[in-house]
Amino acid sequence: MTTAGNILGAPPRQQPAPARVPVRRDARPAAIPSVLDEPAVAGVWRTGLVAAAAWLTLGVLTAWWPNREVGFSDWNFTQEFGIGAIAVAIALGVVALLGARAGRLGRKLRPAGQWLVAAPLLLALWEALTAKLGLLPPPFFAPPQSLLDVAVEDWARLGLSTAHSLRLLAHGFVLGALVGFATGVWIGWSRIAGYWVHPLLRFLGPVPASALLPLAFFFAPSSYAAAVFLVGLATFFPVAVLTWSGVASVNKSYYDVARTLGATEWFLVLRVAVPAALPQVFVGLFMGLGASFSVLVTAEMMGVKAGLGWYLQWAQGWAAYPNMYAALLVMAVLCSGLITLLFKVRDRALSWQKGTVKW
Repeated sequence: MTTAGNILGAPPRQQPAPARVPVRRDARPAAIPSVLDEPAVAGVWRTGLVAAAAWLTLGVLTAWWPNREVGFSDWNFTQEFGIGAIAVAIALGVVALLGARAGRLGRKLRPAGQWLVAAPLLLALWEALTAKLGLLPPPFFAPPQSLLDVAVEDWARLGLSTAHSLRLLAHGFVLGALVGFATGVWIGWSRIAGYWVHPLLRFLGPVPASALLPLAFFFAPSSYAAAVFLVGLATFFPVAVLTWSGVASVNKSYYDVARTLGATEWFLVLRVAVPAALPQVFVGLFMGLGASFSVLVTAEMMGVKAGLGWYLQWAQGWAAYPNMYAALLVMAVLCSGLITLLFKVRDRALSWQKGTVKW
């Protein structure tokens, strides 16, 4: 198409050149922590070598520095603990020198490199303050090898106590979670339940479950039933409150769309309200699990004849403080493992919400 400018002989109008964005030559990518960046390195794993040196130091300190004898002959399994630390140092050194050739084991160990350095240093400090220098006097403080002594000499009683605690925790936690979930859905969906039950829940829920220990043991047919009730009650409150909060905060447009398509009331509850409230439900489960552990120990100390709480009380009665520390360590590992398992269940159950839920 001919324009007036071309007819008059005027030069055609030139398009302006696109603006050039200045690029900084000294710009560098964001810094990546060395521990996270190390799996891509094919050379020697330097953090692993440092960890191997730290474990070797712990082993040499434990095995060759004589223990300070205070009131008894010596700590058992001192040499075995030192040799074990040296074995860990050798294994870490081999993995570090292999680098990328260490395969799957090396890739799994690299993210924990700094912890592999810190752990033996803390153990060495613990060993020096207790067994070597005696600055933390026995029997109230015991060196790390005392835990190994308990694991070897008293594994049957400790294992049986752990099994009893797991059974009690499973019964109480599952019962409290189911009742709390049903109550939360009921309060969040029904106006009548929200009017009558919700104020009672807010009034009685913050009362610690351990405060009801005398009433539970009076009305329950057995001490085990009372302990299950207390653990379930500690789980019930956070699950009920957060389930109610999740159901009450569901977007109302979801219900409108479902009703337009002919959904029934049960469909709205089970297929709209509950799935949308699941993130809040899992938060309540996490909180309930932590609360149930604290009540578990209290209940087992008062009336149950087996369990980690009973084991703690038994160890304190005999002044067997290494046994008490071993039970506390088992409880910490048990709680951490259950929380990790619950995280995996949450990830699997809410995999369809990863685009909308902040993980």
